[in-house]
Amino acid sequence: MESKMSRNQLLISAAVAALSILGAAVFLGSKDAEAGPPKQPERSDIESGAVLYTENCASCHGAKLEGEPDWRSPKDDGTLPAPPHDRTGHTWHHGDALLFNYTKLGGQAALAASGVTNFNSGMPGFAEQLSDQEIWDILAFIKSTWPDRMRETQEVRTEGEQIQGGS
Repeated sequence: MESKMSRNQLLISAAVAALSILGAAVFLGSKDAEAGPPKQPERSDIESGAVLYTENCASCHGAKLEGEPDWRSPKDDGTLPAPPHDRTGHTWHHGDALLFNYTKLGGQAALAASGVTNFNSGMPGFAEQLSDQEIWDILAFIKSTWPDRMRETQEVRTEGEQIQGGS
């Protein structure tokens, strides 16, 4: 009983730490021009985003956006498994700038650009595989699967990033 409780406390602590670091990255905003996302296009192609998601993201984040099993528990190397992008995950807790940068630059580089250097992210960057428009299309597809309330919350987070970043 005690070891299960200790394990649960460790898992909760790890999840809180990870979310705190990601929150700090959002709060700190981008410290260099490269980390700032280009302006979101007026139109995104959700259907194209769905295809691109399947080709580039589903192998880690799941065909149904469900993420890897036990995604809140760190792996042996300290990285967290790929989280879900559906309503059960935390993707909708983050604004567009962080989501874009995480996708384009990779987790480690996106966090480092925001001044966070003590977190080990396993998310690779897709700058060489995807255009900016394709990244926006994937994000539009992911967001299209969320209930209205989650989309509205995520929009508020995006507005907060814009205020913090001055854009």
